[in-house]
Amino acid sequence: MKYTKIFAASMAAVMMMGTFAGCSNKDEDASGSGSASADGNTFIITLRPDVAPISCENFEGLVNDGFYDGLKFHRVVDDFMAQGGDPNGDGTGGSPNTIKGEFSSNGVENTLSHKKGVVSMARSNDPDSASSQFFICYGDCSFLDGNYAAFGEVTEGMEVVDSFLKVERTANAMGEIAVPTSPITISKAVMIEADDNGNPRVQITMNDIPVSE
Repeated sequence: MKYTKIFAASMAAVMMMGTFAGCSNKDEDASGSGSASADGNTFIITLRPDVAPISCENFEGLVNDGFYDGLKFHRVVDDFMAQGGDPNGDGTGGSPNTIKGEFSSNGVENTLSHKKGVVSMARSNDPDSASSQFFICYGDCSFLDGNYAAFGEVTEGMEVVDSFLKVERTANAMGEIAVPTSPITISKAVMIEADDNGNPRVQITMNDIPVSE
């Protein structure tokens, strides 16, 4: 199935594609409780099953299966978002299963707004087409509210996601300066200890990020 991207600056163009929780101050490894490591290549996503249980269950299952290990962020757009999770590496692929879109235009109340650090599911025009691709917002993307399933938030290490913007990029088919000329690759994604509110957390460790001089 060919994917389009998420909405751009206007709702007219369709493109493919929680609340900050308390985090531990202890440095722990990826197999246990975890917090963002000091190597500058790790960030933590806190999932919000209270607002998007289907999306969270799907994402957690893919993490536990090792699906995201070795995949890239293939689309990085200034003042918008970073998108990854495609096994094809170009926005056209996904996992074998698709899930219901958890957003108001699809009949599901979702109160998590698309602001900086919020993580949401990418999809095609079909509201129930999301599978593995996700995106992380770089700023106020609230124009996506009601049409995309926000399901978590980067609660540690957002500076790592911000560093993707320093990678040299070229234009994609939509004219966005978005395609990294060197791969921005996930080394490992693992589930770690839940936060103090019981929300599941995912620790994502990146390979060295190829920042341009």
